[in-house]
Amino acid sequence: MKNFGVFIHPSYAKRENLYQLILSLEQEYKLQFYGFERQRNFLSPALKNILNEDEIKIKLDCILVFGGDGTILRAKEIALKTKAPILGINLGYLGFLSESTLEDLRKSIKDLLQNKYRLQQRMLLSVQLKHKSDILYHGLALNDAVIYKADSPRLIHIRMYNSGRFVMDMRCDGVIASSPTGSTAYSLSAGGPILSPVMKAIVVSPLNPHILSIRPMVYPDNDKLNFKVYGLDSPARLQIDGINMHEINENYELTVTSAKECVDFIKLSNRTFYKILRNKMHLGK
Repeated sequence: MKNFGVFIHPSYAKRENLYQLILSLEQEYKLQFYGFERQRNFLSPALKNILNEDEIKIKLDCILVFGGDGTILRAKEIALKTKAPILGINLGYLGFLSESTLEDLRKSIKDLLQNKYRLQQRMLLSVQLKHKSDILYHGLALNDAVIYKADSPRLIHIRMYNSGRFVMDMRCDGVIASSPTGSTAYSLSAGGPILSPVMKAIVVSPLNPHILSIRPMVYPDNDKLNFKVYGLDSPARLQIDGINMHEINENYELTVTSAKECVDFIKLSNRTFYKILRNKMHLGK
């Protein structure tokens, strides 16, 4: 490995210390570090190489993402464009996607250069919002796609189908369609199950359903899930990985399937997913 992308949480207070560490690693190991155009306004002059994400002409070997899980979600588009794996450097609190810390960065770089790592593929969700025959939005989610009632004080109606077969009607605040990676995020807060991140499946977790018998369910990754929204008195919202992406109006339909694309994450150690759960969620303690 030689070429590293650098993606940083914009509000990280100790960025100058981070830049000095990057400069030290660059000189010590003869590496090249590249920032990205969208972060130019707060990058240090020490990070001289800036890449336009739409015209990346060099091969990045790895993208170092400094922040929490939210920052990694923002970096997924760059990983998809460059085909480079992500190494998360945790600067936050409850991070499931990060593999290293700032204190261990030097050792992590050394492990990468010595090929002491493996790649772990993470499934993505393909999300499409339609009204009649018009496609209003299409995108990819690493964590989840969420229909949320937004500003309405009332419950909304969502009718769910699986590959054309009627599943159920829900009166609720909304619904979460989650990947296995996202099963430890918003879906977990809504009472959804925890899935191993290397599984291929889709979790559907209703948000505060009116009928208590409506519970989260897990579907095979080759199923095609459709959610038709009706009974609105004001627009709902579509959120992708925690960002509001589109307004949802009466009879809009959301389709969620597994995507052909995936994102690679770097695993440096034998620290298992279950050990992360024990450490971060005190599982079984």
